[in-house]
Amino acid sequence: MPCRILLLLCLLAMGSSSALSQDRSYGRSMVVTDRGIVATSHYLASQAGADVLRRGGSAMDAAIAANAVLGVTEPMMNGIGGDLFLLYWDAKSGKLYGLNASGWAPRQLSIEYLKKKGVTSMPQDGIDSVTVPGAVEGWSKAHQRFGRLPWKDLFTSAIYYAEQGYSVPEFVQGYWKSAQGKLGQTPEAKRVFLPGGRVPELGQKFSNPDLGKTLRLIAERGRDAFYRGEIAQAILKTSSALGGTMQADDLAEFSAEWAEPVSIDYRGWKVYELPPNGQGMAALEMLNVMSNFRPDPAGPQGTVELHKKIEAMKLAYTDLYRYNADPRFAKVPVEGLLSKKYAAERAALISPDKANCATASGNPAKSDTTYLAAVDKDGNIVSLIQSLYDAFGSGVAVQGMGFILQDRGGLFVLDPAHPNALAPRKRPFHTIIPAFMEHGDTHIGFGIMGGSNQPLAHAQFVSNLVDYGMNVQAALDAPRFTIAGTEEPIGCRLLIESRVKPDVVEQLRQKGHNLVVQKEYSSAMGRGQAVLHNSETGTNFAASDPRADGSAEPEPPPQPR
Repeated sequence: MPCRILLLLCLLAMGSSSALSQDRSYGRSMVVTDRGIVATSHYLASQAGADVLRRGGSAMDAAIAANAVLGVTEPMMNGIGGDLFLLYWDAKSGKLYGLNASGWAPRQLSIEYLKKKGVTSMPQDGIDSVTVPGAVEGWSKAHQRFGRLPWKDLFTSAIYYAEQGYSVPEFVQGYWKSAQGKLGQTPEAKRVFLPGGRVPELGQKFSNPDLGKTLRLIAERGRDAFYRGEIAQAILKTSSALGGTMQADDLAEFSAEWAEPVSIDYRGWKVYELPPNGQGMAALEMLNVMSNFRPDPAGPQGTVELHKKIEAMKLAYTDLYRYNADPRFAKVPVEGLLSKKYAAERAALISPDKANCATASGNPAKSDTTYLAAVDKDGNIVSLIQSLYDAFGSGVAVQGMGFILQDRGGLFVLDPAHPNALAPRKRPFHTIIPAFMEHGDTHIGFGIMGGSNQPLAHAQFVSNLVDYGMNVQAALDAPRFTIAGTEEPIGCRLLIESRVKPDVVEQLRQKGHNLVVQKEYSSAMGRGQAVLHNSETGTNFAASDPRADGSAEPEPPPQPR
């Protein structure tokens, strides 16, 4: 009898263990396949990218096709009137490439020009917030180097949805509604994006035939249609009508540039970001500061771990706002900011018991958006981010072309002594950042959009993976905190998701953190995507953030001939 009881107990334990192995703290499963995958914040874009992979396209082809669709289906966030950054990992060579396709200020837009108009702070919308859009030039340069399919074949789905329409989903409709006032400022924006004078309802079909026409021009005539041809003329006509400064040479002379990524070692993982004028260095500095402390055994959502990350974020962001700028115009001390010695000095400023609500920048040695990730069956990875900056950018729609111009110029400052001071042909401080990390045979392209949220969201994602062994989907799903604004000094007011336990929130408040609790899956925390390639097995994995309308879509099987 005792033996039978023992056997029964063993069987029950085995059954219980099996049941527990199916329990998890995240909602979605990863997408796993030996073929390619595209992960975006809108399922139609993910499907379009996956179809390009099926037709023999590279990860870069798929990323461009998906991005073009996102410009149609998420017009609040991104589009051909905005900028672009990307990282590309070449599986064969193991080399990581970076591309900066952020546009510059028009030659005639200067601090003196705005002062003469009585402007005392950088405009946050309207024609004087507009910088040259870099996205189409970025697509072109990336396709020339890493594309396989013909350029014109990448825009089929985007043109279809622009001309035939698509049903507006949840998150998109919410963002659209919040920007209704901006769209009403100019007749053209109102005509295109407020059909019948209203924001489209959830599920309502929306089409943009003008944008379809514009995309056809780009597909047939290449990037020159945008920077020298019919589209350029429409941009200049729109700018002139509103008293803007954009001239033909501002568009025609613009060129995206290949950039060497910057990186750090985080507990044996190599983590990469693009250098300034983007804010990726803040994510790396935050991770460097965090590396001076052991991961808390209580887990990523415990009081000790969250306090450490919040304080590390404040230090990194204070340095970011002090030093980040276009390196062609200002000396940005990237090497010093990312040194381990400097991180140790900054980490020593963190009190385990008290929040610092008035951080100051140190002395180192001398961004609304959409993000997507794609991996093809050969293991090549694209980590791409693209944006208009604020919802519907400047609010200025290009006459007859169906797209909005970005308001990236709003990130300049009008203090001539500041590294990020407005200047002709200068690129502004940029919030949008793609990322990449690798360890041994594991290579991950990832990103989490959301303005100033991005560096701290990147650092939380990396920590979830490295410190707590999460997979890419769990790392995206996990509760996050985020900055509540871009004030200097960085204060103690933060947003945090309600999935963090109430007692932890209360303990953090006792340390001095002013926490505003959001819903379980708040879009204020950013919307992320990730793809992972294992170069030993050839297997690809992908994740898509539940805080958006997106999905990770695997490459379909080839169609029979």
